[in-house]
This record gives sequence, C-alpha cells and structure tokens, in this order.
Amino acid sequence: MITLGIDPGTAICGFGVVSLERGTLRLVDAGCVRTPSGASDGERLRQLHGALRSLVAEHAPARIGIERLFFQRNVQTAMAVGQARGVALLVAAESGVPIDEPTPNEVKQAVCGNGAADKRQVATMVERLLGVSLAGVPDDATDALAIAIGCAYRAAAEPRAVVG
Repeated sequence: MITLGIDPGTAICGFGVVSLERGTLRLVDAGCVRTPSGASDGERLRQLHGALRSLVAEHAPARIGIERLFFQRNVQTAMAVGQARGVALLVAAESGVPIDEPTPNEVKQAVCGNGAADKRQVATMVERLLGVSLAGVPDDATDALAIAIGCAYRAAAEPRAVVG
C-alpha cells in the first residue's frame, strides 16, 4: 500500500511517500513543494494545489495523511498553514482517496511510541523504520514521511471487510 504524508505549509509543504507491503516499509519519494515568497497568497496556493495533484497522480496513494494543525503561537503562521492544509484536503478529496488527519502528537506516538518525542527522535525513527539516511533531507519532508508511516500503520491495523 502506498501512503502519501503531507506536512502543510504555504512557503514550504513537505511530502513523503512510503510503501508498506507485508510488514516492510519502503521509502518511495520525499521532498518539499516550495512557492515563491514574492507571489500572492492565491498564486502560492494555486501552485501548491497543482504540485500536490501531480504527486497524487504520480504515486496513486491508497491513503493520504495530512497533519492536523494542533497549536500555533503565531496567528499569521497558523492562517498560512491552515490555508495550505485546506488545499491539501481539497486535493485528497478530489482524488477520492481515504484521508487521515493525525495531530503532531499522534504522529510521534505512531512512529516513536511517545507522543512527546522531539524532532530529532522522530527523524531517527523514520530513518530506522525506512532503513535510509535522511541527512540533508529538509525537516518538512522528514515530518511528512513520519505522517505517511503513521497513516500506513493505521491502515494496516484496520479490520478488513470479508467478502463471501
């Protein structure tokens, strides 16, 4: 199963794609969508929409995880993240793929077994789970991979419908 994780942001939106097959996680893709700082909010969101649609078309995920905005001290940052999250939810809804919306603590719990884990602990566990080095990978992409991993685990644990 292919899972796409999205760490929303207007300037930098992290994405991570993982595959979970027979209990084995594999890194498929990861990176960041960056929009130009001089562009209008509307233009940045349009570019983000197009980039996320392309990722969904390229990877055909069975599930999309979009981190839920939990808490922001800066109202302006919260608004920008909320707008980017809205675009990500729209892309996911357009694709018809099931959507997970974990909080940061739920992602940390799924990946590290501790909802209070720090960024370094999460990055270390993502590396271990995927068996790769994430040196030089932006934090936003690492966070998105953690979201994808948590959503893949959740999907694997769900009861399956029995036909027959």
